[in-house]
Amino acid sequence: MTEIGFYHLTRSVPEQALPGLLGRTLAAGERAVVRCGDAERVAALDAALWLCAEPDWLPHGSAASGDADLQPVWLTDADEAPNGARFLFLIDGATSARLDSFTRVFDLFDGRSEAAVTAARQRWTAARSAGHTLTYWQQTPRGWEKKA
Repeated sequence: MTEIGFYHLTRSVPEQALPGLLGRTLAAGERAVVRCGDAERVAALDAALWLCAEPDWLPHGSAASGDADLQPVWLTDADEAPNGARFLFLIDGATSARLDSFTRVFDLFDGRSEAAVTAARQRWTAARSAGHTLTYWQQTPRGWEKKA
């Protein structure tokens, strides 16, 4: 089954948390898909990732830039992995009907929004019922801490 990590954002927004997580993904030799809530969010995240300071180079693309098979990180609002990614990042409450086709899934949710927390709990329950391996990570002043 797929390993799904729930990432409870309490100190940053996805644009700030994703570069580090994506950088580690690329350093591990993996490809990633980031599924956003809508096309406008894809465009905004695309711009933010080009401007991030760390890592200073985070190669990525989207339908706007094309050549999905050449992109180590693919930004989309569709349930797809045209770059052959095995790691999926979900933001904005986005979901996927294809969780089984990924090795790892990172579900980032806004801990300051009760609606986002409630929706993440529902996704957790559904993923557990489907038999996936689940972990819960909370953002703290020291970084990500794995919780029980």
